[in-house]
Amino acid sequence: MRYDSITEAIGNTPLVRIDPDVHGLRNIDLYAKLEMLNPFGSLKDRAAWNMVRGRLAGAAARGETVVELSSGNTAKALALLAGLYGLPFKSVTNRMRVPEIKDLLLLLGAQIEELPGQSECLDPTDTSDPLTVFHRELTRPGSAHLHTDQYFNPLNADAHAQGTGPEIIADLDGRAPDFFIACVGTAGSSTGVARALRAHDPAVRVVGLVGAKSDFIPGIRTADEVQEVGLFDPAVYDALETVDSDEALDGMLVLLRRCALLSGPTGGAAYHGAVRHLRALDTGLTERRTAVFLVCDRTESYMGYVRRRRPELLGRPPVRNAVEHVTAAELAAVRSMEPADARPWVESGKPLVVDLRGPFAYGALHIDGSVNIVDELFAELVRGGMPFSASRPVLLACPVGEKSLRYAALLTRMGHPDVRSLAGGIIAWRDAGAPLVRD
Repeated sequence: MRYDSITEAIGNTPLVRIDPDVHGLRNIDLYAKLEMLNPFGSLKDRAAWNMVRGRLAGAAARGETVVELSSGNTAKALALLAGLYGLPFKSVTNRMRVPEIKDLLLLLGAQIEELPGQSECLDPTDTSDPLTVFHRELTRPGSAHLHTDQYFNPLNADAHAQGTGPEIIADLDGRAPDFFIACVGTAGSSTGVARALRAHDPAVRVVGLVGAKSDFIPGIRTADEVQEVGLFDPAVYDALETVDSDEALDGMLVLLRRCALLSGPTGGAAYHGAVRHLRALDTGLTERRTAVFLVCDRTESYMGYVRRRRPELLGRPPVRNAVEHVTAAELAAVRSMEPADARPWVESGKPLVVDLRGPFAYGALHIDGSVNIVDELFAELVRGGMPFSASRPVLLACPVGEKSLRYAALLTRMGHPDVRSLAGGIIAWRDAGAPLVRD
């Protein structure tokens, strides 16, 4: 098979049946669409190419820079495509959370610009947020950038409506599957595939998978974050269900060890969510059904993610005092303070206020007198024991009060007598009119 350009190798990925002895479903045939076999390693290859196809030559003639608000697979694909035309690529993000992707982008010659954001993701309704301001500047006429704008660009979803969806139908001998299960990030793949499948058969059921609150699965947004994505339309999905990082890693291990599929945690989440959803329907079926999920990308970029959460898989001792293993009962027992109650307590000078956001977000706006310890660093500190004296009360703060709640529960388990979480986080503090200062 010979190509004149690597872009011709994008798409036409295999559809592979998962052995029923692995997933345990008796009346449903489950298939994996292997998007990690795209040439740059993920389903984002399709969207990246569709968003710049026909635009790169003109951008090169004008000396533009390709820019995307991405810290993951979209940035990787765009950096490679820009390089084909001798164009620079810039990745703009609040935080790079997967170090392997950051290193790869630098190897590809990409520029990485981490901007101060008041939250950890772009909020287009917050006109004062630096990320939002930057996004607006990129989209104005006359900009010296080719901004692909994956969160709002319909060409993102069109790549899957024209490619991924029809490929699934063709590989199922002209039939649409009865169920399509997809993780929701930019919502491009789930929206586009759903559009193609339902155009062929309106009865297709679409299940969207989102991350658990305060959890992190690469490539998946939480139920709150997904509301900020311009392509997200809840009407696309017959159901929206939650997966957490433990379930994603469990699913990834099944795909790796039982199916010989080099899936990353996003594919693992899709597999786990698919089997969980379908298992509840399986026994009541009288006719065979078909379901498809997407394996979005490959394992290799996420070894650091695995190392932090499941070190025992890599022959290392289990992590002590891991925030990922806080129980629901421990979360329910945390003392969470609303801004109205927390403000006089903070102004009294009694508690140590610890802000868990990234340094840029902290620098943009923070509570006066608070100390900034980024949550990943804080996680490392608590693994070694109590990071500060138990004699002083502590108030933990994060963007929306979810991560701080988990850390407060962990510190309480470790024996701190008075650690509390700021309910609603810095955003709720700001919205309540409480004072914030800027570096």
